[in-house]
Amino acid sequence: MSEAKTKTGGCLCGAVRFELADAPTEYGACHCTMCRKFSGGIEMSVQVPAGGLAWTQDAALRTFASSEWAERGFCGTCGSSLFWRMTAPGPMQGMMSLSAGALDSLDGLAFTTEVYIEQKPETHAFAGDRRRMTEAELLASMGIDPNA
Repeated sequence: MSEAKTKTGGCLCGAVRFELADAPTEYGACHCTMCRKFSGGIEMSVQVPAGGLAWTQDAALRTFASSEWAERGFCGTCGSSLFWRMTAPGPMQGMMSLSAGALDSLDGLAFTTEVYIEQKPETHAFAGDRRRMTEAELLASMGIDPNA
C-alpha cells in the first residue's frame, strides 16, 4: 500500500493495529444510544468499504453482535472501541464505521455528517453546517427496515 494513500491506527495499548487501503477524506458523528454506550460519548467515525481495511495486528481483536444486523469490534486487552460493522446480507455487508479516535491522525479529514440526531442529548451541539440525518433517514439509506 502506498504511504501517501494510507492511514494507520489501532487501539490504546497497541495490541490491535490496522491500515486503510484508501485514506478517508471525511468523518462523522453518531448520537445513537448504542454508540454512546460503546464509545463513552459521541462516536466519531470514518466509513470504510468492505475490504478497505487490513489488520496488521489483531490477536486481541474481539467482536460483539450488538444487533441482528451489525457487530462492534474492540480490543480485548485495553477495551478500546474500534468499529461497527454491517453483518446483514446485502450490498452493504462488511461496510465498517471505524472509530475516528483509533486513527493515528485525523489530519486532512473534514467533519461532514451527524446521524441519529433525534437521539443526541440536548446539551450536545457542534458548530458549523453538515449533513444531519435521523435514525429513519439513515436506516432507509442503508436499506434497513427498522420495523422488521
